[in-house]
Amino acid sequence: MRRIKQAQQILKELGLPARQCNEISALTLLALANLRKSSLWEKAEPLRLRIHDMLIFMQEHYKRKYAENTRETIRRQVIHQFEQARIVNRNPDEPRLATNSPRTHYALTDEVVSTIRAYGTKAWSQRLEYFLASRPTLSDMYRRNRQHRMIPVRIASGKELKLSPGKHNLLQVSIVEEFAPRFAPGSLLLYLGDTAKKMLYVDDKLMASLSISATKHEKLPDVVLFEPKSNRLFLIEAVTSHGPVSPKRQVELEKILSHVMASRVYVSAFPDFKEFKNHIANIAWETEVWISTIPDHLIHFNGGRFLP
Repeated sequence: MRRIKQAQQILKELGLPARQCNEISALTLLALANLRKSSLWEKAEPLRLRIHDMLIFMQEHYKRKYAENTRETIRRQVIHQFEQARIVNRNPDEPRLATNSPRTHYALTDEVVSTIRAYGTKAWSQRLEYFLASRPTLSDMYRRNRQHRMIPVRIASGKELKLSPGKHNLLQVSIVEEFAPRFAPGSLLLYLGDTAKKMLYVDDKLMASLSISATKHEKLPDVVLFEPKSNRLFLIEAVTSHGPVSPKRQVELEKILSHVMASRVYVSAFPDFKEFKNHIANIAWETEVWISTIPDHLIHFNGGRFLP
């Protein structure tokens, strides 16, 4: 286990994402470096191996037996990332070999071999620094790619927030940019969640002035707006997978907001009619429905208040 843990640490220091620093990734590195349990890192050598050969190495030298159908998992979740990080070369002996050839093989790059041979010695830091200076790490590349895909949303103050990509967050952008100006003009954003970061935006000062406890943030709906002119609090669920403002959810929120003097407007927001129809039976009475594809209209559940 000590050698596997060391291999995991090496992958981490080489800048691999967490998912490529697991045990099977470490075993793949050890197989490609031809390092057995008792081998010294300075003895690392770049073997030419098929994924099938790697599985045999793992079983023979580390007693880790993986089924043959694991080959595709290793190819997609380990080898591909190793290639992107310039840790391995594919088919170094036959560069023109077809990707799906049964002879497809992989080998550690010379730079990686030179670097990992220094692991555990005084030269490790210098070798690692040299390796990292010559290329961006895979973690950095992935992080930049995620940043490029982030969804911008501009709030009333003029500040621009970045939401992680996805259908749910696209709907939240519509709520802030399309719903709010139409049905809560002049409103202030109190809270905005994110699928990747629950509390993306919180106006703690305004929350406190409305007697909304800071400890209740995580229990709030996806978007919360406050309209000072009418003293109304808009509590909006963005419904793409999780449920709308159901009777149960409304009772929970009323309990959380029992000390808040502002009147409450509960809204279930949907991206389209199809999603709305999937949840129609669970929407609480005396709440509102907003559908992003028809932004100029609201559906009120229980229209008694509008009848003479």
